[in-house]
Amino acid sequence: MLLLRPRPAFGALFGSGLLLAAAPALADPSPALDRFSFSVGAFSADPKFNASVSTPYGTLQSGDIKPGRVTMPRITADVLIGDSHGISFDYYQYRRDYSGGVANTTSLGNFGSLNTFGNATVNTKLDFAKLSYKWWIGSGNTVLGLGAGAAYYRATLGATALAGVSGQVRTLNESSSDNAVAPLLEVGVRHAITPDLRLFADASGVWKSSGRFHGNIYNASAGVEWFPVKNVGLVLAYGLTNIDLTRESGSADSRLKVRLQGPSAFLKARF
Repeated sequence: MLLLRPRPAFGALFGSGLLLAAAPALADPSPALDRFSFSVGAFSADPKFNASVSTPYGTLQSGDIKPGRVTMPRITADVLIGDSHGISFDYYQYRRDYSGGVANTTSLGNFGSLNTFGNATVNTKLDFAKLSYKWWIGSGNTVLGLGAGAAYYRATLGATALAGVSGQVRTLNESSSDNAVAPLLEVGVRHAITPDLRLFADASGVWKSSGRFHGNIYNASAGVEWFPVKNVGLVLAYGLTNIDLTRESGSADSRLKVRLQGPSAFLKARF
C-alpha cells in the first residue's frame, strides 16, 4: 500500500492558515486615541486662595486672596494597552507666595485673642500626581473613558505675621507640611475630527474624608489637539481646578482652599 504524506513545508503552511482563520482579527484603536503619548506644558491660572495656618496661639487666617496670575508646570502621559484599556499619569505643582495687609482677629477663649496687623506673608505649595487605569468605550471617532486610580498630594503652608497675643506683640513664623494618598475617579471623552485634529474633555475627582490630612481636589478641562506633523502636536485647553485640604493638628487646624482657572498649552509627542 502506498501512503501519501504531506510535505513538511506544506503541512506547516496549512496549519498556519488554520490558526490564522481561527484567530480573531485585532482591530485598530480609535483614531481619537494613541498607543503612547507624552505631553509637557504649563497651566496659566488666575488663582483665588484662602489659607488658615495653625499657630501655638490660634489660627491665622488670610481670608480670600487673589495674588495674580501664576504659571504651573504640568506633565501628562498615556499608554494604551490593547484597544480599549490604558494607563494615565498626570503631575502638576502649584506654588504661590503672597505678601500684603492681613487683618485678622481670632478668639483664644480664656487666653484673650490673636490680633494680626500690618503686612503678612502667606506661602503655599502643592504637588499633585495621579495614576489611573482607564477603560475606553467605543471604537469609532468618539470614545468615552472611565477611570479609577490613586492620587498623591503634598501641601506646604506657611505664614509670617506681626501679631498681638494677649496684649503682647509677637512675630509669628509658622509652617506645616503633609502628604496623603487618596482614591481617584475620572471620566473623559475623545473625538477625532481627523486623525490629526481631535477634541477632548476630562473631569476627575479626588476625595479623602478621614485621616490627619484630608479633603478633595476636583479638575475639569476641555480642549483641542492638533498635529501638524505625524508624531508631534500642540494641545490647547481651558481648565478649572478646585482644592480644599485640611491638616488636623490638635485644637488648631491648617486649611488650604485654592481655585485655579485658566488656559494651558502642551507640546505632545505620540507614537
